[in-house]
Amino acid sequence: MEIRTTLPEICNPAHMALVIYDMQVGIVSQVKDAERVVAKVGEALHAARQARMRVFFTRHMSLPVELMGAFQLRMAMKWQRVEEPDQVRPWFLRHSPGFPIVSALTPLASEAVLDKITMSAFEGTPLNIALRDCGLTAVAIAGIAMEVGIEPTVRHGMDLGLIPVIISDACGSGDPKAAQRSLESLAFEGNAVVTDTATFTEVIGHATAPISSQ
Repeated sequence: MEIRTTLPEICNPAHMALVIYDMQVGIVSQVKDAERVVAKVGEALHAARQARMRVFFTRHMSLPVELMGAFQLRMAMKWQRVEEPDQVRPWFLRHSPGFPIVSALTPLASEAVLDKITMSAFEGTPLNIALRDCGLTAVAIAGIAMEVGIEPTVRHGMDLGLIPVIISDACGSGDPKAAQRSLESLAFEGNAVVTDTATFTEVIGHATAPISSQ
C-alpha cells in the first residue's frame, strides 16, 4: 500500500485535481482583497494547466424562490440579512450577472464546471465520481470563501478518503478571522495539507509523473 505523506508525493498531476471554488463575479465582488485572490488563483490555475493537471470549477447556484426549501431559504435569508422568506431575492440564478466565473479565470473546454446549491463541492455534484473514475486520490483547492464553503468541502473530501491540499493564500474570505480559525481547525485535524501558491506551483512543476495525453 502506498501512503503518500510529503507534498511532492501528494501534489502529483498523475493523481491530483485542482478545484477552483466559486470564483464567480457576484462572489468575488464581495471580497475586499479580490484582486489579490484572483491573481493567486490564476497562478495556481496556470501552473495546473502547465502540468496538465485535471481542473474542476464550481459555481454556487440559486434556485428560483418557488423551488427553494427550508434550507435554501434560511441560507438566503442569512446572507441577505432579511427577516422573512418573501423578502429573499435569488442572487445566483443561472443567467444572472453574478453567476459566471470571473473572466480572468475562464474555464477551458477541457475543464469541468459544476453547479451546486450546497456548501460542499461534493454534495449533489459528480465531482467525487469523476475523481474516482480518473483514479485521483488528492485534490487541491483554491477560491472563495475559506470559512463558508472551502472548509466544508475539505472536510467532506477527507470523509471520502481524499487528501485535500488547501492553497491558503489563494483562498479568499468574507471574514479573515473566521477564515483563520477554519485553517487552524483543519490543520489541527491533521488530514488536510496547507500550502501556499508558490510552493504548490513549484512542486507540481517538478512532478515526475504527469498524466498521459488523452
